[in-house]
Amino acid sequence: MKSQETPFEGGPMDGRVLPVLLGMTGHPPKTYRIPVPAPAGGPPTVLVYRRVSRGQHRRLGLSQGWKYVYDPTGGGDGGGPRWPWQRSGDTNG
Repeated sequence: MKSQETPFEGGPMDGRVLPVLLGMTGHPPKTYRIPVPAPAGGPPTVLVYRRVSRGQHRRLGLSQGWKYVYDPTGGGDGGGPRWPWQRSGDTNG
């Protein structure tokens, strides 16, 4: 499988660059979740990072790649597929 060196911004991973596995489309996943074990042996804390574009090339308009930005809310993406007949925010089938 292919991986890509992807930078992380914000949160505890700020400034780090990690190899992230690419999907079938050649892009990294939209969200990257990092479980951090609790020091007292409790449930782990999950850090959530969202994929955003690094920007576009000045002349050609091509994407310069991806980066991950820290999402402090850790909000879920619904956990399932987004059907075209559902309203935005509606998670019931």
